[in-house]
Amino acid sequence: MKFKLLVVMTEDKQTELVIETARAHGGTGCTIIQSARGEGLKPAKTFLGLTVAGQRDVILLLVEEHLSRDILEAIGAACRFDVDPGAGVAFQIDIEDAIGLRSQIETIEQEIGEEDL
Repeated sequence: MKFKLLVVMTEDKQTELVIETARAHGGTGCTIIQSARGEGLKPAKTFLGLTVAGQRDVILLLVEEHLSRDILEAIGAACRFDVDPGAGVAFQIDIEDAIGLRSQIETIEQEIGEEDL
């Protein structure tokens, strides 16, 4: 079974929406890195040297490759990444090997069927 790593960077207030959307489309779990900081084309505004921008979360989702594109697009649409500037960004990375996923693999096989893999 092959996997993709979906990396989603968005405002902390959208983290739950990302997780719910991923689960609704076949995601089986995630890791959240809280309070990340990023900068886009324009530097963030500051007040007395402190950044005024909201906190960002980085959500890591290891998903089966057949599901990855659907999950990625669903997250982008739900969070309005292409509509609202600065709402966030998501991308996928190929995973060569992974271990420690036995329970997720069993769940994925039941949901999408062995013949689809």
